[in-house]
Amino acid sequence: MDFLPIIVAVLISFAIAFFAGMAYRKKIAESKIQGAENEAKRLIDLAKIEAENLKKEEIFKAKEEIMNSRKDLDQEIKERRGEVQKQEARLIQKEENLERRSESFEKREQELEQEFTELEKQKEEVAKVHDEQIVKLQEIAKLSQEEAKKQLLDKMEEEITSEKAVMIRDLEQKAKEEASKNAKEVLSYAIQKCAADHSQETTVSIVALPSDDIKGRIIGREGRNIKALETLTGVDLIIDDTPEAVVLSGFDPLRREVAKIALEKLIDDGRIHPSKIEEMVEKAKEEVEQTIKSEGERAAMETGVTGLHPDVIKLLGKLKYRTSYGQNVLNHSIEVSNLARIMAEELGLDAKRARRAGLLHDIGKALDHDMEGTHVQIGVDILKKYKENPLVINAVEAHHGDVEPETLEAVLVQAADAISASRPGARRETLEAYIKRLESLEAIADSFEGVEKSFAIQAGREVRIIVKPEHITDDKMTVLARDVAKRIENEMDYPGQIKVNIIRETRVIDYAK
Repeated sequence: MDFLPIIVAVLISFAIAFFAGMAYRKKIAESKIQGAENEAKRLIDLAKIEAENLKKEEIFKAKEEIMNSRKDLDQEIKERRGEVQKQEARLIQKEENLERRSESFEKREQELEQEFTELEKQKEEVAKVHDEQIVKLQEIAKLSQEEAKKQLLDKMEEEITSEKAVMIRDLEQKAKEEASKNAKEVLSYAIQKCAADHSQETTVSIVALPSDDIKGRIIGREGRNIKALETLTGVDLIIDDTPEAVVLSGFDPLRREVAKIALEKLIDDGRIHPSKIEEMVEKAKEEVEQTIKSEGERAAMETGVTGLHPDVIKLLGKLKYRTSYGQNVLNHSIEVSNLARIMAEELGLDAKRARRAGLLHDIGKALDHDMEGTHVQIGVDILKKYKENPLVINAVEAHHGDVEPETLEAVLVQAADAISASRPGARRETLEAYIKRLESLEAIADSFEGVEKSFAIQAGREVRIIVKPEHITDDKMTVLARDVAKRIENEMDYPGQIKVNIIRETRVIDYAK
């Protein structure tokens, strides 16, 4: 029997079955691959949609933060630009030297525009960096949304703080240089033309005697002469072992002056008894009244102020016998008037109004011993009574910051008053007030976070602050210095200016064993 055809047939059947199985398995595999690809495509699409939504959300939040920061920066630049424009408007009336200053302000404005343009470029770079960070965060599978958001916000805060500190440093440095230069020129010019020392004794006067023999006649039998003189004048006479001198003690300078003149007249006359004492005291009062009128007229003439009511002139004359921290108030008023006039002329403002307001700014001190209220309010009431110019009244009322100044001349009166009062030797300051100011200065500095310790030095003209380096960065130091200076300006009264000096020091210590 021939098996060859059967074997061939079987082999062919096996071959056909093998290839049919292979085709079937291939079809099943292709079907699974297609399903897997579709599922993978669907998952990829969902991942893309979720990533795109996350990207849009983070971009929107980042843009919102940038816009808020930009708004703050734009507002600050706008305010500074407004200040520069106001300065240009005030200085436009000046002559060639002031025109050069105006040009410098215009140049400053152009620099601000350039800085603003550079800031816009920096913002674009920041936005680009943030976009790149968002893409990288999306590539990290194990990074949660909150972690990505926190990292992005921390990075933005750090960069914006750094940019803000740089901008504050640049703007403040340039503005301070220009303002300091211009202010120093005007103030130094005004001070050079008005330099005087007004400090004097405030509670005692000394009357010289031709000899010590006359002391007994001044005392009189059983002290009747000295009692009559003290009763009529309201001043204490101190007759002690001081050779050829009698001390008059009293807090009212007018009474002390009357007593001094009366005693000098009695000594010249030689007849000292109660009736003669009464006569000489009356003559001394008349003489003081005449002196008051003359001094008021002299002050008005010396400052060039005209049209004052006679009663106002008398009140000015009374200031000759008033002191403030040892400074003669009349001489202080004359100096303030001259300083305000000189600065007003230098800045192209109303010099007449400035000198008038400067002369009258302390007029209330002539009556503050006799009336209730501050010398500012008393002065305002007096000037309103005699129908003084409302702008002059505002300058008087604003010279201690009780109200807002309505004119630039009122601001000049404030500056002139500070110059006259803060000049070394012009006023005496009590030890208690001095120590209290130093303590307040250190307390303000210590109240800020990150401050390790502070010291008030240079007689209160400088506060030196040592900060903790791990809490305060170099950029934050600039912001901290500005915040401390603003707090000092708002909460303290002080002459001149106070320097805020911040020190950040990092030390590393190790030991060789």
